[in-house]
This record gives sequence, C-alpha cells and structure tokens, in this order.
Amino acid sequence: MQKKILLLGGSAQQIIAIETAKRLGYYTVLCDFLTDNPGQHYADRFYLVSTTDKEKVLDVAQKEQISGVLAYASDPAAPTAAYVAEQMGLPGNPYDAVCTLCNKDRFRQFLSENGFHTPRAERFQSVDEALDGAKGLDLPVIVKPVDSSGSKGVTVLRSFDKLNTAAEFALRFSRCKTAIVEEFIEKKHPYLIGGDIFVYEGQVLVWGLLNCHRDPKVNPLVPVGKSYPLALDSQDAKAVRQTLQTLIDKLQIRSACMNLELIIDSQDRVFPIDIGPRAGGNMIPDLLSMIFGVDLVEMSVKAAMGQPVTEKIVRGEDHSYYATYNLHSVKDGIYKGLSISEEIESFVIEKHIYMQEGDSVEFFSDASKAIGIIFLRFDSLRSLHTMLSCIDDHIQVIVE
Repeated sequence: MQKKILLLGGSAQQIIAIETAKRLGYYTVLCDFLTDNPGQHYADRFYLVSTTDKEKVLDVAQKEQISGVLAYASDPAAPTAAYVAEQMGLPGNPYDAVCTLCNKDRFRQFLSENGFHTPRAERFQSVDEALDGAKGLDLPVIVKPVDSSGSKGVTVLRSFDKLNTAAEFALRFSRCKTAIVEEFIEKKHPYLIGGDIFVYEGQVLVWGLLNCHRDPKVNPLVPVGKSYPLALDSQDAKAVRQTLQTLIDKLQIRSACMNLELIIDSQDRVFPIDIGPRAGGNMIPDLLSMIFGVDLVEMSVKAAMGQPVTEKIVRGEDHSYYATYNLHSVKDGIYKGLSISEEIESFVIEKHIYMQEGDSVEFFSDASKAIGIIFLRFDSLRSLHTMLSCIDDHIQVIVE
C-alpha cells in the first residue's frame, strides 16, 4: 500500500515539498488554514485545518494513517509536526525540544541553563511589564514576539523612548501574546550568520552556513538575501560549528533540516539568536542544493518518512560563488514589473516571481512581503561583492 505523508502548510514556497514527496512515491495529505493556499492543487488530499491546531491535525493524521509528517519551512507548524510524530510513534524530534526552539523565551532560558552565550532578556505580556523588565537591560535592545518568524513584530531600540510602541507591536504578532525585550548583540562581522544545516542521526551532515544580507532602506532586520561562501575565518567558523553541534546534542535532535541565525560579537563569543527546527524560507534549501550538489528537500522528506539519507555531500567543482536576492518594494503600490541591468543579467541563473503585473504589493516590513527571489552565480568573490554592494542599482522592482 502507498505510504502517506502529512505536510503542514501549502504556501507557494512549500509546494516543492509536496512535489518532492509525490516524486518519491508518497501519497500527500496537506493541512492549511487558508482557503486559497496554492498547495491544495498539488496534494493528493487537502484538509482545511490550521497547522497550529495540533489536536485537529492529529485527528487528520490518525484518520489518514500517515507514515510521516513534515512542517516544511514553517516555524508555527513545527511543534505540531513533532507532537503528531510523538503521539503516533513516527520519525521526528522530541516535542519538548522543538517547542523550546520555536519559543524565543524558552530558547533563551535553555541557552542560559546550558552554558551557551545569550543576551540578557525579559519576557512580558503587557506594555507595563515591558517597561518594568527593560530597566535592568543595557541599550540597545531588541523587542520581538516569542513565537514569530520572518522578523514580524521586531524592533531595535537605541533609547527607551518608544519602548511602549515596540512592545505593543511585538504583542500584536504573538499568537500566545508574549514577547521579550533583550539586549541587542553588536556583531563583529559585516553579516549575520544564517542558512540551514541538515542533521542526520544526531550529526550535522550539511553545513549550509551563509551570509545574511539586509536592506537598511526598508527594514535592517528583514533578510533580503543570502550569499556563499561564508565570510568567516577558520577559527570563527569552527566555533560556530562546535556551538551548533553541542546545541543539537543537548536537545537530542535526531534528523531535521534546521534554519539558523547566529552572531559573533567583538569578544569572539558565538550567540545563537534563532534556531528553527525546519527548513529555511526564501528558498534557502534550493540555494544549498545548488552549492552542495544534493537535494535538501528530498532529504527532509526522507527523514520525515524514516527513510535512510545516504546522499554524498560535495562542494561544487566549479567553485562558484552564489547569492539570492529577495525582490521587495520600498513602498505600497501596484506591481508593474522588474528591471534587471545588463551587467548583472549574466549572473542570474533563476528567477521566481510571485506577483503578476497589476497585483498589489506592500512595503517590505517583513519577509512575507517579498515579491520574488533571484538566484545568482558569480565566477569570483570580487564579482559577488561588487554586484551585491550595489544590487539595488542592477535589480529594481517597479511599483506605482
């Protein structure tokens, strides 16, 4: 009998997981709370169920007698996937560990109790609690929901004058109406460390560490792209790897694609900022698949189904340099198209546009407002740096 996999989330970026599971011969069951999600047109069966409602999703899983469950590129759905797997004895990671990773408050506590570097932080559920908790913290601080992703509801403050506004903003984006205010760590490198790693049988199999790029003209906290290779010296890169493997050991993570964000400060200390127990958004697995010659989506599906992951990880023989650029708008308006200069066109290898001319677009306040993604491959590190340093001059989103 054909084995069934339950996929949590049917957005445009999650369709690839549905298609991959079908290609591998699995019957695909999809849950999503949006009536217009595109994934329902690709899955074999669709249930209009919220991916954060773990009991209803468990009902679907038991009814369909699934053999595996995957929350591909979704932080909110990751605890549900772990819960269903644990309840049904399916492949997965400890529910408690996944919940810890998906809750910034719990994650900070875990880091502190287990000897990792972590900024001082205070949780709050009201503006008054935020104002009181911030009294013992040093500026600058960052205010964010404990359970959001994509930089939704996040504000950096260099004075406490607007803390009440930032607190209200963070609470508005929290499903559990809880946020944290924590000391902001200043990085010593030009970029945050991001990307995905793939863990198999407790060991990191793919070290997909990337440079995280931001656009200060819109929101300096929202990623506008990634680049490779990682701009760290060997000592810092080793410290990052040791930190991540130790974290995986302590959480007893077995097999998973994990999205990450870390900072190294001026004292060479590694600070894990966010570690998500799921593949990264913005097509990060696609980029890493190009770089390492493997299919990270396929590996994620196999791990969820308890199948052996035997892919050989290699560095591309052409020694190319890669980047992605998240298309975005600096204002609300109507999408009129895309302008790409001749200078950068030769480096473009893929274009993924989510909008059609005439569609409404929004100011790029968080990752969900992206218009599309451009993949680029360069023949030298110099070319990569030159083009990325002024990419706005070469790739322009036309909005009226």
